[in-house]
Amino acid sequence: MNWIELNRIEQLDALVSESFVTPQLLFKHSTRCSISRMALSKTERNYNFNTHQLAPYFLDLLQHRDISNQISMMFNVEHQSPQMLLIKEGKCVFTATHNEINPTDLQSYLS
Repeated sequence: MNWIELNRIEQLDALVSESFVTPQLLFKHSTRCSISRMALSKTERNYNFNTHQLAPYFLDLLQHRDISNQISMMFNVEHQSPQMLLIKEGKCVFTATHNEINPTDLQSYLS
């Protein structure tokens, strides 16, 4: 799986623009949390999308809490960790947290 590292707030505007062409996946990860590590591992094991279907972004929450806060405001979602969001046509159309995170749930949003 080839994550795109989300490490600058400015990337969010480009991500929103790109979501009108290709849905964008955001994975918010805490490197100190065992649940987050399990959710990340599950995501990477079950991820079965190509770059034309989905663009996967990875956010390290401990290094970039400011970006996480901006995501919460932009998409009107409560901050969680771990958290997976699907951005399509400029809006968050799906979100999952903790043990509910499973990339296979995204399939129905990509059609």
